Amino acid sequence: MLKSYFEENPISKPDPGGSGYNFLPEGIANLQNTLANLSFGDSLIASAPILLLAASVVIIMGVLGEAFFKKTGIPDVLFLMVLGVIIGPVLGIIQPEAVLEIVPYFAAVALIIIMFDGGLNLHLGKVVKTAHFSIILVIVGFAVSVGIVGSFAHYGLGWEWIDSILLGSIVGGSSSIIVFGLVKKLHISEEAKSMLNFESALTDIFAVIVAFVLFEAILSGEFSLDLLGVTIGKAVMVGLVLGFGVGIPWMFIISKLKNAQHSYMLTIGMLFMLFFLATSFGESGALTALVFGLMLGKKNYFTRVLKIKFPEDLIDDSLHNQVTFLVRAFFFVFVGLLASFAQIEYVIFGVIAAIAIYIGRIIITKTVLVRGFSKLDIKVTSVMIPRGLAAAVLATFPLSMGLPNADAYPQIIFFVVITTVIITTIGLGGAKKIPPPESQSGGYVKE
Repeated sequence: MLKSYFEENPISKPDPGGSGYNFLPEGIANLQNTLANLSFGDSLIASAPILLLAASVVIIMGVLGEAFFKKTGIPDVLFLMVLGVIIGPVLGIIQPEAVLEIVPYFAAVALIIIMFDGGLNLHLGKVVKTAHFSIILVIVGFAVSVGIVGSFAHYGLGWEWIDSILLGSIVGGSSSIIVFGLVKKLHISEEAKSMLNFESALTDIFAVIVAFVLFEAILSGEFSLDLLGVTIGKAVMVGLVLGFGVGIPWMFIISKLKNAQHSYMLTIGMLFMLFFLATSFGESGALTALVFGLMLGKKNYFTRVLKIKFPEDLIDDSLHNQVTFLVRAFFFVFVGLLASFAQIEYVIFGVIAAIAIYIGRIIITKTVLVRGFSKLDIKVTSVMIPRGLAAAVLATFPLSMGLPNADAYPQIIFFVVITTVIITTIGLGGAKKIPPPESQSGGYVKE
């Protein structure tokens, strides 16, 4: 394509008096006009001014959506995903092919920042107190989701069992990006917040590990439960060793650099380095980012244990909140860009699968949370089923690997994601009618 363009529109010609080339002004002008006019119909991405306009709309909608959430309890993620559908599939400002090209890069950054933020905001004592509830929700909830979606895919779409289970694994857990953002603003008990945060972090990691084991199984034609157990164990071990092993020394370093102009950027740089190291070992960079954030966020605990005084704020909260906001806002628009309405059966399948996941979640919640939680805690837990980052990212790998039914994964998973987000949105709206726990003051949503 490029070769034919430059054959028809040369920008230089040989210099007859020497060995060099003379540039043609008209050729350069043609090239500039061509680049400037790349737009909706014949390019993957619109022209720079249009793209910047889209970015400004995303930021404005993100801010307005956050304010709207505080007033109504309706999550902003739904509006941002719809915005993604509008600027992608509807208007064609960004084409699906371009989205698929940048998925690995953008998703990695979003995953790192959001998991790090989740670790900063996890209450270690509350996590330990409710860890058994979280682990039960992870294991039972993931298994039920895989069973429901896998059975639907096998009997409804006629897929092979291993392909069906892979689809179920990809949408098996709630999205930590969405859950972390929501529970931070909900007036539920601290125990429920920690439980939901911990659960979503674990299911994101669990989904990634199980999906990649199944990718290898499909490509090689072999699958082993022993391999799955070893893979999960190695991922947890590497994540903990890197997160804890670097987290404590980094607190010493950053405390000495507290007044440095770019101390926060240094921390982000170290975070990216840890993610690289974890993935280089073939393990979970997400868990490493979570543990690293947990270490830096629990300075008071380590002050008591290590008998060392750390500064009040190791992390620039204002800057970190702005960075996290930008990543979240663009991520949800990014999910909307993956939407495809090409085959109606995939739309119907995604919606039905999401509803079935919700019904299973209600049953699991009522079975597991039998004591210690208020009605509001239980209601919020029962509707907290949004799928997001892990599902959206994993949906693209079958395409690059050439797996069976590869083109179906992004289409189905988008509608599972958006339907589960809608269910969560409606459920949280209904939860507003339930009074908060007695230990909490004010309304359902923090002002």
